Amino acid sequence: MVKETLIPPSSTSMTTGTSSSSSLSMTLSSTNALSFLSKGWREVWDSADADLQLMRDRANSVKNLASTFDREIENFLNNSARSAFPVGSPSASSFSNEIGIMKKLQPKISEFRRVYSAPEISRKVMERWGPARAKLGMDLSAIKKAIVSEMELDERQGVLEMSRLRRRRNSDRVRFTEFFAEAERDGEAYFGDWEPIRSLKSRFKEFEKRSSLEILSGFKNSEFVEKLKTSFKSIYKETDEAKDVPPLDVPELLACLVRQSEPFLDQIGVRKDTCDRIVESLCKCKSQQLWRLPSAQASDLIENDNHGVDLDMRIASVLQSTGHHYDGGFWTDFVKPETPENKRHVAIVTTASLPWMTGTAVNPLFRAAYLAKAAKQSVTLVVPWLCESDQELVYPNNLTFSSPEEQESYIRKWLEERIGFKADFKISFYPGKFSKERRSIFPAGDTSQFISSKDADIAILEEPEHLNWYYHGKRWTDKFNHVVGIVHTNYLEYIKREKNGALQAFFVNHVNNWVTRAYCDKVLRLSAATQDLPKSVVCNVHGVNPKFLMIGEKIAEERSRGEQAFSKGAYFLGKMVWAKGYRELIDLMAKHKSELGSFNLDVYGNGEDAVEVQRAAKKHDLNLNFLKGRDHADDALHKYKVFINPSISDVLCTATAEALAMGKFVVCADHPSNEFFRSFPNCLTYKTSEDFVSKVQEAMTKEPLPLTPEQMYNLSWEAATQRFMEYSDLDKILNNGEGGRKMRKSRSVPSFNEVVDGGLAFSHYVLTGNDFLRLCTGATPRTKDYDNQHCKDLNLEPPHVHKPIFGW
Repeated sequence: MVKETLIPPSSTSMTTGTSSSSSLSMTLSSTNALSFLSKGWREVWDSADADLQLMRDRANSVKNLASTFDREIENFLNNSARSAFPVGSPSASSFSNEIGIMKKLQPKISEFRRVYSAPEISRKVMERWGPARAKLGMDLSAIKKAIVSEMELDERQGVLEMSRLRRRRNSDRVRFTEFFAEAERDGEAYFGDWEPIRSLKSRFKEFEKRSSLEILSGFKNSEFVEKLKTSFKSIYKETDEAKDVPPLDVPELLACLVRQSEPFLDQIGVRKDTCDRIVESLCKCKSQQLWRLPSAQASDLIENDNHGVDLDMRIASVLQSTGHHYDGGFWTDFVKPETPENKRHVAIVTTASLPWMTGTAVNPLFRAAYLAKAAKQSVTLVVPWLCESDQELVYPNNLTFSSPEEQESYIRKWLEERIGFKADFKISFYPGKFSKERRSIFPAGDTSQFISSKDADIAILEEPEHLNWYYHGKRWTDKFNHVVGIVHTNYLEYIKREKNGALQAFFVNHVNNWVTRAYCDKVLRLSAATQDLPKSVVCNVHGVNPKFLMIGEKIAEERSRGEQAFSKGAYFLGKMVWAKGYRELIDLMAKHKSELGSFNLDVYGNGEDAVEVQRAAKKHDLNLNFLKGRDHADDALHKYKVFINPSISDVLCTATAEALAMGKFVVCADHPSNEFFRSFPNCLTYKTSEDFVSKVQEAMTKEPLPLTPEQMYNLSWEAATQRFMEYSDLDKILNNGEGGRKMRKSRSVPSFNEVVDGGLAFSHYVLTGNDFLRLCTGATPRTKDYDNQHCKDLNLEPPHVHKPIFGW
């Protein structure tokens, strides 16, 4: 329904009797105005047609009312035409065209009337178009503005006719006012009682009163917009830290390049300490105040000059600020088990087992017991199982076991007698074979498969190089979340004593580097006497049997009461093989035979070189008394005052630690293997053979000092376990998420170290899969997989046998 206020005054110029130019101008003006008006109606109804299409099927019951409405519209249009333009006027023909357009719109209006005439439909529609959904309306002000602008243009064109037009406007205005008033009255008379239209008109008026700012404000605060904003925030979160992190500069990039290139530089002879000094120099070139680490620990890192950690945190902060993160590896399998939140699992894999009294059988057993004692993690000790034929060659006193359960019972009984508490850990067996030539046990098959996937969390490899020389199975670092290697033996020193030892040591040196880098995340060396391996630190993580500390306390009490605690002189104890220090002992005794005079030394031990050792001592007529090997805790050894250990091949002599724990003097070489013992006042070290004589004489003439509580604690397995947790990073891993904010080491590209380590692991796997190459490098035959006897003893399924193709 058109209101009077929407018709501009210039519209009254459309009359008869004007000049030809004025008549043409007014005709064009009226034609343009009505064309614009009809175009607006067409756009409105065309858009409404799509919405009303769904309602047409429900309007069959009101067709009679629709036909009545059609007749009323036709009368309305005819009356409007006759009133607005008399017959024969110049504008009559153009207006008749517009009437044709309006007649085309008549079916649309009929559809609208039929749909909304049904009461039930009207009610539902108006419920959907209630106040909460009043989002639609027709703002006719745009039409008004367009018509005004069009009329103003016509008015400028007819400026010469203005005086005459003004006189006609007044009379025409009255006529048009009467026309629209009559039309409005007719419309109100017909539509006034139609509730849907009356409600629709009120909604239009309400919408026209609302400003565009109010509409936009309502949309901005709508629930949809809030949810959309929340979704975008979840996709990208920009922290305050990311805004203030500067990019890496040239010194930092060079330092990072050197760090990543350490594997390559190591192969061409550039040692790790040299690379560390280069990185440190590059880091010092950079003003540390500009690094602005977001972590609260940044200041502590700078104060401690921990350039390696500082650089890692710097790189992590920059990559984290960019939003990039790399989770993957060129060779790496990242499908690792999900560890429970409350308890972790530690698997200790070693190369020997009781009753073989060797360091790799005893020390891992104590480590498992004291790790399990903490009750913070479950522990499994994985030891080799030997067939009965191999047991006869390895275990002393012809002791053999018919089943793994029988051997496990023996191990637990031996342990509980020494530690005084019941250790709660599991013992698992893997197939192993004994090599007479190497005097060692080698795993048969894939050792990692004997740790279930649900328990594959943290692995401790006792002697990682030994375990992995001929290992052919799943990569340890792929199956476990963290892998720690503990180096027990200085294999290079042993190999150098063999035929072509220098050449063999050269190859073994690189193979040890190869396997430890490929299969370990962290390597602990018991002393600096071992080979300098990748990812390694030096720390004594071994303790002494609690029984020896008890013996030391007993001797201290006897001395405090004035009793004679030591009634015997000096002794040496060790497996009777040349590499255990017997060569050094005979050479020293023979060289200074006259200075030592009547000094006698009791030697306890059994071994493959016993006959040759005794023959060499007899040849030099040395005062050495050879006795059968005994347990160091045997009562017959308590009364000795001095323990002599000239060995320089040991990594960390367990017998030396046990002698100190019993309160004895220890005379040993000034060697990296004895670095840990130097802090004890009863440890007398010598640098030359002459110094050896003076230290022996000093020990024989003086009394050892009682151990302090601190010294006793440093020798205990409690202290050794604490050192192990710290230096292996297990304390951080097991307590991950507790206290302090930790920054994730984000990466945007694969680490060069990981690519190298993965490539080394893959090539090692390929080479150890070739039986011919295994035999050429000294592997025990048939150790690529376990045999039928192992399957029978351990209740295993027979291994799959594949025919080799060209040896592979």
